[in-house]
Amino acid sequence: MSRVIVLRPEPAASRTADGARAMGLDVAVHPLFAPQAVAWTPPPPEHFDALLLTSANGVRLAGAGLDHYRALPAYAVGEATAQAMKEAGFAAVTSGSEDGSAIARRIADERRSRVLHLSGTTVAAMETGPLHVTRVAVYSMIALPPAPALKADAVPGSVLLVHSPRAGERVAEQFPEETRAGLHIVAIGAAAARVCGDGWASVTHPARPRDDEMLALARRLCE
Repeated sequence: MSRVIVLRPEPAASRTADGARAMGLDVAVHPLFAPQAVAWTPPPPEHFDALLLTSANGVRLAGAGLDHYRALPAYAVGEATAQAMKEAGFAAVTSGSEDGSAIARRIADERRSRVLHLSGTTVAAMETGPLHVTRVAVYSMIALPPAPALKADAVPGSVLLVHSPRAGERVAEQFPEETRAGLHIVAIGAAAARVCGDGWASVTHPARPRDDEMLALARRLCE
């Protein structure tokens, strides 16, 4: 059986690995990054009429500053982020299963305009339309040292799951072109796929940037 290699940071890596194992797939987990809290100053909550988080890492690593915004309408990208917000004490969270641009449209449709986005130091491109978005970084992703076990586990036929353009860049660095011919890439989207470079057995991405759709593509490659 072909192997699926999960490269995203924990704890999301374990969720993806559990989903892959539920499909009967052979899984190895090798995070390329680890989230780390950064110091931040909470802006006044009265300056905003909505709170947005696009990663559960933002919820976990924002610290006590997150408490300032419990009265704001809360929005999240992804069920994992929404669940983390609920566990942090937000009673009602509106979630979207696609990306930041989709949830931004939802916020605008609900006639909110001043949005506080608690994010990482690097953020995926997001079309904000008429919204005025104030982005405050509350965590960063620290690159982990290359792990020899990653290359050992990446046997021919393996499928590498690439959940961000930064991860794609690291994969391209760690796998020289002459080592790629037997390996497949399933990326979260076109941008992440593009930076992985050439020479792979295949490079694909789902129509929507969803973990379950990435796993569906990986399963087909493993059949």
